[in-house]
Amino acid sequence: MKKQKGKSMWRFFLYSAIGIIMFFIPVTLFGESSILLDHFVTFVGNVFGDSIKYYTLLVIIAGAIYPFITKEWNKSLIEIVITFFKIAGVAVGVMVVFQIGPAFVLREDIGPFLFNSLAVNLSILIPVGGAVLGLLVGYGMLVFIGVIMEPVMRPLFKTPGKSAVDAVASFVGSYSIGLLITNRVYKDGHYSRKEAMIIATGFSTVSATFMIVVARTLDLMDHWNLYFWTTLIVTFAVTAISVRIPPLRTEEDYYYEGVDNTEKKSFEGTRFEYAWFKAKQQSFESERLWKNIAENLRDAFKMTMTVVPTILSIGLLGMIIVEFTPLISWASYIFYPVLYLFPLDNISLLAEAVTVSIIEMFLPSLLVVDAAIELRFITAVLSISCIIFFSAVVPCILATDINMKIWKMVAVWFIRAVLSLLIVTPIALLIF
Repeated sequence: MKKQKGKSMWRFFLYSAIGIIMFFIPVTLFGESSILLDHFVTFVGNVFGDSIKYYTLLVIIAGAIYPFITKEWNKSLIEIVITFFKIAGVAVGVMVVFQIGPAFVLREDIGPFLFNSLAVNLSILIPVGGAVLGLLVGYGMLVFIGVIMEPVMRPLFKTPGKSAVDAVASFVGSYSIGLLITNRVYKDGHYSRKEAMIIATGFSTVSATFMIVVARTLDLMDHWNLYFWTTLIVTFAVTAISVRIPPLRTEEDYYYEGVDNTEKKSFEGTRFEYAWFKAKQQSFESERLWKNIAENLRDAFKMTMTVVPTILSIGLLGMIIVEFTPLISWASYIFYPVLYLFPLDNISLLAEAVTVSIIEMFLPSLLVVDAAIELRFITAVLSISCIIFFSAVVPCILATDINMKIWKMVAVWFIRAVLSLLIVTPIALLIF
C-alpha cells in the first residue's frame, strides 16, 4: 500500500467536492435552476434534438441482444422472463420511433410519453451519472461516512456498521451495485442471511439519477434538495421500522455455508481517526480518475442496456393494466384505511399510484403527473422508499445467493408502502 501522506489527499477533497456539486448543488443556467447532471441531459437533448431517439433505440436493441451474446438469457426462468421483456422493449421502441403499431401504444400519453420522457432521459442520464458517481464512491468519501455511521447501523437497522457503506452506495449509486456488494459480503461471511435480506430490501434503492428523472417528470426540480433528503430520511426510517416487523424480524439468522468471518476486534483511536484512516486508504489505493470514470461508465452502460428496454416494456404493460383493466383500482382499496387518516384530495388516485409501485417504480409518477403538488411529492418519495418492484429489484435479488422468497419481498413492499405513507404524507401536507 502506498504511504499515506495527508498532503496527497487532494483527490479525496477535490473529487468528492466535484461529485457533490454535480449531484446536490442547484445551479441556474439559461433561466432554469437544477443540478448540473440535469442541465447536461437538457443540453444533450437540445443539441441533438429529435435524432437522440435513434441513439436510445440502439441502446434498447443492444440491451435485447446482450443476453444472447453472454449466453445468459436462459440461465434461469427469471432470466428468460427478463430477456422476453427486453425484446418486447425493442418492439415498443420501434413502434414509437417509426410511428407504427396499435393506436393505444402510439397514444401520446402512453408509448411516446414512456419513450421520450423516460427511456431517452435514462439512456443519457444513467451512463453519465454512473461515470460521475465514481467521484463520490471511489476516493474515500463513502468509506469515511460509513465508519462515522457505524454506531447508528446496529441499533437502528440491526445490521453491521459496514453496511452503512452499502446503504449510502446504493442510494447515490444503484440498487444493482448495492446488491452486488451485499451478495459478495454475504458470501464472504461478513453478513448473516438475515442481515443480507435487511440490506437488500431496505437499502437497495434506485440511484440519484433515477430520482432526477422522477423529479423532472413531476416538476419537482425546484424542490430537489427537499425531495432528495426527505426521501433519504423516509427510506431509512421505514427500514428501521420494517426490520422489527415480520417477515424480516422472524427470519432465521445464519451465515452462508456456515462460515462466520465477521470482525470481532475493535479499532484503535477515535472513530473520526479511524474514518480518516480508511478514507486515506481507499483514496491511495483507488484507480486514476480517467480509469475510474471509464470503468464506471462501462458498468453504467451495461445497466442502461438492462434497465431501459425492460422499463419501456414493463412500463407499457403497467400502463395498459392501469388504463384498460380494473385490477389496480380493485387492489388499491387496501390502502384506503391509511389514506383516510389524512385530509387529502383525490385519495383514489394516490391509492392507485401506491399500488402500481410494485410493478415498476416509475409508474406512480406517470399516474400523478397532473395532480396537486402534495400528491406529486408524496408519490415521488414513496416510489423510491418502497424499494421493491418487479421490473428490476426483484429479479436482482433473486439473482443473488440470499435466496429470498418472492412472497416475502411482496410482504416487505406492502409494509414499506404503508409506513412510507404514514411518514411522508404529514410532511407533504405541512410543507405544501
